[in-house]
Amino acid sequence: MHILPLTGVIRPYAWGSRTAIAGLQGRPAPTDAPEAELWLGAHPGDPSTVTGPHGPASLATLIAADPTGQLGAQVAKEFDGRLPYLMKVLAAAAPLSLQAHPDAAYAREAYARQQADPDAPRIYTDPHHKPEVLVALTTFDALCGFRAPDVSAAVLEGLALPQLAPVVAALRAGPAGLRDAVHTLLTWPAGERPALIESVVSATLAAPDDHPYAREFALAAGLAEHYPGDPGVLVSLLLNHVRLAPGEAIWMPAGNLHAYLAGTGVEIMAASDNVLRGGLTPKRVDVDELLRVLRFEVLADPMLPAYEVAPGVLTWRVPVREFALYRVTLDGAPVPVPAAGPRIVLGVRGAVTVAQPLEAAASPVVLTPGTAAYAPATAGPVTLSGMGEAFVATAAE
Repeated sequence: MHILPLTGVIRPYAWGSRTAIAGLQGRPAPTDAPEAELWLGAHPGDPSTVTGPHGPASLATLIAADPTGQLGAQVAKEFDGRLPYLMKVLAAAAPLSLQAHPDAAYAREAYARQQADPDAPRIYTDPHHKPEVLVALTTFDALCGFRAPDVSAAVLEGLALPQLAPVVAALRAGPAGLRDAVHTLLTWPAGERPALIESVVSATLAAPDDHPYAREFALAAGLAEHYPGDPGVLVSLLLNHVRLAPGEAIWMPAGNLHAYLAGTGVEIMAASDNVLRGGLTPKRVDVDELLRVLRFEVLADPMLPAYEVAPGVLTWRVPVREFALYRVTLDGAPVPVPAAGPRIVLGVRGAVTVAQPLEAAASPVVLTPGTAAYAPATAGPVTLSGMGEAFVATAAE
């Protein structure tokens, strides 16, 4: 089997950028509609298209017709004949919802319960977990994991709002009080929420520029502009606010409350669409279900270090089987891709040639930024060459 050009699907969520993905791909910008995510994979919600000798075809259809040949025997067996990861380019021009994802065992159980009860709310779309890694392509702001509760208590105290005293008291109890603090905020009486968030904004605007929590106050005020009356504005102040430089990464394991705020990045995740939202959204918020999956523990450092596995090749190590991600920087010389299995290669800079060195008759695929290629397991070894940069996704070995 040969390497094939792969065309992803752009999802037009309202928080998406009108310039980032188009600019990456060299298309005119701004676009008529927001472009939030470029999906690269075989997820049934929006499978990518591969172009072969017989014309375009769905990658999902291609894999379903020959899962062992496309995925390799081990991946096909372990993941029931489906591509276990989804790769994305994510471009946030406005904050995304506060959200978390269930672990694998809970996802299976919850999905099975839901499917057995026709009257149950349709919270889960599939029986899989959704751990994620995001690597920044631009400066990228995100909220990721709970920080030390005593710091969060001090931030809320700095607002000088008496009605927040129960939340502050819960946080002063340490990690054991995180659940009560989050529950109190997310179940705040609906009729009182607008006044509460207006008071928060007023307090942040009245604070001096040199206030020790000026950065946190600016975050709350900015989120309230997008989501007035949303208690997620206050929940955001309990989380780590990280700013990634290009090439830096964060890891979102199961149960980790997080939200992307602004920027463009490459994301890889287990191929699931299970999302439990906790605020900063007009969509459904299921507080009880969210509290069941959240891990109320302090995440001291949300940053995920990169490891060089070969000259010009970096990876980020995570404890999941569904995916592995590599970034390859090229200076002209061919670089072997350190991965087998079903591979998706995404160009992000320059011109990158994807070739099969052991297949003399195979035609290479040349990637420009924002374009991709797919190499099935039976394509054998793959090399990248040219002057530029690419990301390679595959199943973990």
